Amino acid sequence: MAEVLLFHHALGLTEGVRSFADELRRGGHTVHVPDLYEGRTFTDLEAGLGHARETGFDTLLARGERAAEGLPEALVLAGLSLGALPAQKLAQTRSGSLGAVLISACVPVDEFGPAWPAGVPVQVHAMDADPFFVDDGDLAAARALVADAPDRKLFLYPGSRHLFTEAGTPSHAPEATALCVERVLCFLDGVRG
Repeated sequence: MAEVLLFHHALGLTEGVRSFADELRRGGHTVHVPDLYEGRTFTDLEAGLGHARETGFDTLLARGERAAEGLPEALVLAGLSLGALPAQKLAQTRSGSLGAVLISACVPVDEFGPAWPAGVPVQVHAMDADPFFVDDGDLAAARALVADAPDRKLFLYPGSRHLFTEAGTPSHAPEATALCVERVLCFLDGVRG
């Protein structure tokens, strides 16, 4: 089974994030979920993004790197929205990464290095009309990342909800979340350390 480092979205380490991690644990995987916000959570996306800006994205990335310290090299890095940033950075720069799962976000590969590392598979999941994902360039970055690479996949779900995996909120899309979890579990079952 895989060992996963899962980073939360801009609302912080919410019950929805914990619920998503629990789904992966039920599949037999070990999942670490660090709190990059040091206890703060938000119910409003704009407030959560404001906190991220105030804290500083470099600080959040550094906290993500510290969260990986002491864990085995053979990790799958995963992130939900804002959490995709430290996940993607670590997948691209940390030796021994087994793969990456990026949900509702993806930045251009050159943000963290010259190229995606060979042999590191990735899944990107998002809603096809999510304005954050589509209009902010994440969709284009994801398409470029998966182009001509059989071990890299982009999964788009119908809808416009950004935090579609966030159980217990109006943005939650249960059917899309269930399919996303199923695909992530298959991915995790297939990675080898």
